[in-house]
Amino acid sequence: MQSIQLAGEEVVLCGDHAMVWSARRTLLVADAHFGKAAAFRARGMPVPAGTTANNLARLDALIDAHEVERVVFLGDMFHARESHAPVTLAALRAWRERRHDLQLLLVEGNHDANAGAPPADLRIELVGEPYIEGPFAFCHHPKPFMDRYVLAGHLHPAYRLSGRRESLRLPCFWLGEQVGVLPAFGDFTGTSTIAPLAGDRIYAVADGRVIAMPGERIAPPI
Repeated sequence: MQSIQLAGEEVVLCGDHAMVWSARRTLLVADAHFGKAAAFRARGMPVPAGTTANNLARLDALIDAHEVERVVFLGDMFHARESHAPVTLAALRAWRERRHDLQLLLVEGNHDANAGAPPADLRIELVGEPYIEGPFAFCHHPKPFMDRYVLAGHLHPAYRLSGRRESLRLPCFWLGEQVGVLPAFGDFTGTSTIAPLAGDRIYAVADGRVIAMPGERIAPPI
């Protein structure tokens, strides 16, 4: 983990692709994509099962470790309409029953809009972006918003480490001057290599560790 200051608040960057806002006992998660594997199987693609159970177990570990009282999903909690498969919803309902006192907030992402609203019995508050709280604007799409610091997802950011002969892409937290992007939380998600600007803070995630990347990169001209 890495504890840092962001917009005047202490936040913890977790090696399991999530952020904790310490003062509010809030866990921030981007791009969980629950039911993505189920959606692929519904379309005839032979992909493995079990990703929902694993993602929920990871959530449980984070909630317990940080004594979290609320989880904010920064968009794309569900992947598609087929993600509302009976087996996926049964796992989520069983988890929700165990976590009945936990507050859940979902900032609607592009995949959520296509998937449809979560079932009412999951008791997830659905809001549009930006959702303002304290110095932060909780969003899905990483775009600046007024004088708030935006926390978002959508990009599934990854940082490329390059050597003389080999390179490696690692999921990362990408914290710019006005916008911070969290790594995708879901197991069954890809990544997109970022091109940070000078001054951006990059924290790569490798084997459950959060590692500050030295130096700066300049984005190539468009």
